[in-house]
Amino acid sequence: MAEVERDPVSGRETTGHEWNGIKELDTPVPRGVLMFIIVTHLWAIAVWFLLPAWPLGTTYTKGLLGLSQRTAGEQRIVEGQNERAVWKAKLETEPYDTILADEVLMQRVRRTGRQLFGDNCAACHGRDAKGGINYPDLTDDDWLWGGGPELIEQTMRVGINTTHSKSRVGQMPAFGRDAMLDREQVRSVAAYVYSLTNPAYSTPQNIDRITAGQKVFAASCAACHGENAQGNRDLGAPNLTDAYWIYGGTMETIIASVHGGRQGHMPTWDERLTTADIRTLALYVHDLGIRRP
Repeated sequence: MAEVERDPVSGRETTGHEWNGIKELDTPVPRGVLMFIIVTHLWAIAVWFLLPAWPLGTTYTKGLLGLSQRTAGEQRIVEGQNERAVWKAKLETEPYDTILADEVLMQRVRRTGRQLFGDNCAACHGRDAKGGINYPDLTDDDWLWGGGPELIEQTMRVGINTTHSKSRVGQMPAFGRDAMLDREQVRSVAAYVYSLTNPAYSTPQNIDRITAGQKVFAASCAACHGENAQGNRDLGAPNLTDAYWIYGGTMETIIASVHGGRQGHMPTWDERLTTADIRTLALYVHDLGIRRP
């Protein structure tokens, strides 16, 4: 029988291996580590039997519990669709006043409307709905055809200057280009319109041109914009006294508008979005205007 060598310091047996005078102790695996390895292996074996695990060609082992993340995900999707169906039905059928008074539903409108707006409207009106040059700001509560949810919905459905049979039609004539007004008349009426939002412009040096422009406005522009220049929402004619401008309110841009005319365009969404989506966006946009500080 071979003699067992023991380490003189620890008293443990050695393995008989030696490297450069260093001998290896025959130290057993700690019991805690051994138990951990055993438990994890048993757990792995249990999981193989309980949960989906092994591929079998075109299928896989389903596991004794029949659980899967795919099934759970599909169930959550169905639950979410059922939940959305409830409030979508309200959006499609309930009057706007009722929806506006329901704060819980309006929270849904704000969350869903923000996403719908980003996907469909932000390309023109901006992600923050503040528009830009040639595109209206939808947060200032200043509207061409009115900012109530019903009117916003109608505008979305039929569009502006589109081929829709009920499209809103709005066009400013090219007074200068089509020779309806001469050069001086164009500049005079532009000066009058500019003075409406810039009182400091009404100086003694400019008053004669402004007065002449007021007469031109009464003869050529008041039919759409009104005698007081505050616009006409039945015609989509903007208010010229409130300093909210689509194309810009500088003297140069006003002259350009009077000379060359303006014709905006907004596509129809009647066949692109569902009724619930359109009404959600109408409420969302309306809400942007009334919540502006």
